[in-house]
Amino acid sequence: MSELGFLDKLLDGAEVEWLPLGDLEDSGLVKLGRGNVISKNDLANVPGDFPVYSSSASSQGEFGRYGKFMFDDERLTWSIDGGGRFFYRKPHRYSVTNVCGWMRVLQPEKLSTRYLYHYLSAAWATKVFDYTKKAHPSVIRKEYSIPIPCPEEPEKSLAIQGEIVRILDSFTELTAELTAELTAELAARKRQYNYYRESLFTFTPDEANFFALGDERLGEFIRGGGLQKKDFTGHGVGCIHYGQIYTHYGTYAHSTKSFVSQEFAKKSRKAKKGDLVIATTSENDDDVCKAVAWLGDEDIAVSSDACFYSHNLNPKYVAYFFQTEQFQKQKRAFITGTKVRRVNADSLAKIIIPVPRNEDEQERIVAILDKFDTLTTSLSEGLPREIALRQQQYEFYRDLLLSFPQPAEAVEA
Repeated sequence: MSELGFLDKLLDGAEVEWLPLGDLEDSGLVKLGRGNVISKNDLANVPGDFPVYSSSASSQGEFGRYGKFMFDDERLTWSIDGGGRFFYRKPHRYSVTNVCGWMRVLQPEKLSTRYLYHYLSAAWATKVFDYTKKAHPSVIRKEYSIPIPCPEEPEKSLAIQGEIVRILDSFTELTAELTAELTAELAARKRQYNYYRESLFTFTPDEANFFALGDERLGEFIRGGGLQKKDFTGHGVGCIHYGQIYTHYGTYAHSTKSFVSQEFAKKSRKAKKGDLVIATTSENDDDVCKAVAWLGDEDIAVSSDACFYSHNLNPKYVAYFFQTEQFQKQKRAFITGTKVRRVNADSLAKIIIPVPRNEDEQERIVAILDKFDTLTTSLSEGLPREIALRQQQYEFYRDLLLSFPQPAEAVEA
């Protein structure tokens, strides 16, 4: 069915009138405004439980919590400072800062706030939205027009708006439900993964020997070189920068994200196949000592603020051990620094690792944990992809339902 045919069926002969926001405000249908100045000091001085919305990068634009509130009713809020997005605020006690605009429907028996939310979100998404150049950017250009179906028959108009809202809300609800289900599934699999990982690395003295990682019978830690991001090239010898270990790599890797020149590599400290590359610096305790087993065939350069562990164990076995609470508990005793957290190579060498007496046990443990790692990685990558597909589906139907034929005099981008 064509877009026009779908709308024709929905409108059932009803006319559509495009009304500028200024006219809607002048007629008393809506009221437009801007939030108040609320600083972080205000939040600290007047603590409370009422949310304050701003241009925050969080999903709901929440800036913090406050002991006062501006509104307790249904409104739309928005700000371009955080990338541009409309938010529907259901009735609750809240405030918005001065970088935000707000809109309140004064006659809900004629105009649906949710209808406005969906329409203005669509307008923003297609980049036809605009602001007055004379006022603060959070103030909507009042000559921007909104399509109102049969405004002379408020009851029918509201019914049409309501049907549009019902369909579009159903897609957002399905997306929210799917997101919740997949998130719960991912959390359950991670808990299961963590449980089995801890169990698999728990041995009795009869089952394993316990060595310091730096024991000469196992291996040694070698500090990385002077590699910095400015040394990256488009191709050449592979390299791992310490910051990439906790932002890009998983448990193991066969290829690198970055490269350095052949000439630079000659003077670099390089890890070989099977070595563990470890970030020895981070801004938080969780990321410090995050490690990746290098399984590529070529030697790679390793940056400073990282080290690599050259050893005779199964590379994945050691990498999975670094993820256990058994390792984390020992690591915490060696962390130094305040804003920047560090664990040096000498301290890492003191951490005790269990080495199974049965030579095949390392491979058995790795095979089990590889399956869990693959499953959780798949779920982690699939979640945002699935959400994106549902968002595309919502946007398709939103455009289908809100593509009213525009009159020539309608405001254009």
